[in-house]
Amino acid sequence: MELFVLWDIDHTLIENAGVSKEIYDAAFAALSGRESTEPARTEGRTDRLIMRDMFVRERLPIPDWPFIEAALAQAGEARLDELRRRGAALSGVHEALKTASAQSGWVSSVLTGNIVANARVKLSAFGLDSLLDLSVGAYGADAELRPHLVAVARERVQRLHGVPADVPTVLVGDTPRDVEAALTTGSGILAVASGIHTPEELTAAGAAEVLPDLSDTKRVLGILESFAGR
Repeated sequence: MELFVLWDIDHTLIENAGVSKEIYDAAFAALSGRESTEPARTEGRTDRLIMRDMFVRERLPIPDWPFIEAALAQAGEARLDELRRRGAALSGVHEALKTASAQSGWVSSVLTGNIVANARVKLSAFGLDSLLDLSVGAYGADAELRPHLVAVARERVQRLHGVPADVPTVLVGDTPRDVEAALTTGSGILAVASGIHTPEELTAAGAAEVLPDLSDTKRVLGILESFAGR
């Protein structure tokens, strides 16, 4: 194995058109019995952190995680059709994932703040799930902080694929938190300004490679290949 590529989902691979925040709001309401007074704060946070923050801001006891995860999964599944109707795979994503998955010696998966059930909902809504090895990804239930997810994914790919610990890892994401997760774990980072953060913000966060989106497959693959030899 030559390279482990971990893709963010929201605003990197797909546009969720506000459905993500509706999922958090619905899960919060199901657990608390009332509506949240503020929308969820996302921007690269994990589901554990997002939901804890909602309860803390509303000054309510935080439910045990299994109840939160179940509520999130139910809310996500209920909005699959709405996500398909309103959302979309972003420009170039199908081709980038298809090409990356065909590279000999590469494993392509996800590093996402979503729980695994909702990651599957979002990817399957646009036919992206078959282009990724989701068994070795890292998800929002695995840790509160995004950098900690990198170690989770690395352990899974080593255990399930029998690869050495020093295989290069590169993250692809749209937020400064993706950049931080890469830089603090010795991973490569390809930042894409397809979310709310500008190229200048991503560069300031420490990303040396920044693209406007994933539409230029040749350039995306060239950047990813450059990390394989590092």
